[in-house]
Amino acid sequence: MTGGSSIPGKLAFSISFAFSFSLTLAASSPHFFTPFPKISSFLSLKAASSSAPRTTAAHLLALLGSAHDAGKVPASEARGLRSCLRFLVPFSSATPVKENKHLRLRHDADDMVWWPPEPVMELARLAVDSGGDPSVIQMALDPTPLPVPDVEGLKKDKCQLTRTPYGYRFANMELNTYFAFLFELIAERGPSVGLNVSLSRYDLFHGHLFVATDSGRLGMLFHAKEYPACEKESFPYNMGYCQRGSNVVYDDAMNLRNILWLAPLPNDVTEAWLAPGVLVVLDAHPEGIIYKELVPEYVDIVRTIYEDDFGDHVADVNYLNDVNVISGDRIFIC
Repeated sequence: MTGGSSIPGKLAFSISFAFSFSLTLAASSPHFFTPFPKISSFLSLKAASSSAPRTTAAHLLALLGSAHDAGKVPASEARGLRSCLRFLVPFSSATPVKENKHLRLRHDADDMVWWPPEPVMELARLAVDSGGDPSVIQMALDPTPLPVPDVEGLKKDKCQLTRTPYGYRFANMELNTYFAFLFELIAERGPSVGLNVSLSRYDLFHGHLFVATDSGRLGMLFHAKEYPACEKESFPYNMGYCQRGSNVVYDDAMNLRNILWLAPLPNDVTEAWLAPGVLVVLDAHPEGIIYKELVPEYVDIVRTIYEDDFGDHVADVNYLNDVNVISGDRIFIC
């Protein structure tokens, strides 16, 4: 970090590490998918935190799972969590589909979230059948490294936006297209819950793919408003090269920067499906349980929730908005 205002130690740490990237270590990576570097100070700080965030995250996933699992969450906590959910696609755990006919009956974006294309369904089942092994998802990647393109003036601003200067895509192109669809749907429907985002290097460009700790359910935690503009009154913090030129305003919408996608939940014994897919904004307003239990104190100013409270990190999925390529080719996985 260069120049800028004087930042207290806690906030400087959160801005330089936690806000820009959630640097967790991918387990059991395939040979071409290089394990991510260990940032010891960051990981030790996370390890020292209370178990409360993971318990709350597990309860949140239960509420968004089967009706049976949702019923196990204490009633008072369930009410608090539900009050912080802003659904971009209507949700009901009471309407699981037990057959695969839905795979051929998709008509709109809601259907695409509830019951995605077959390759996504297969990936979701692999995640659960493997017991939540991240390497199973990583092995679905094409091993060809792809250089990250120079979009939106990255090189000019000396900004390395992604974890590495190269990335990968899924071997099945339909998977890449689907994840691009999720980014685009968030941008399209976000305003309906008060979240106005752009698919830009300063705002919504990445999500953290994970497999849930208990169920193995596949999910992704998106982070919007990644680089707010440095403003004297509202956000007087210099975040380095990647912040240059930002027009993202720091305001109350920062409470809505964490967006959760969950794949449909398969039964781990039969071919049935226990719950549809989910796309929901997690409202981290300071009075709510999401903020109090899932946002660590050292990143409270930027409302960051971490995917490793939900489960094991698989990879970062980046959407780089190159208008000259099809949506699926805007995906770079690091």
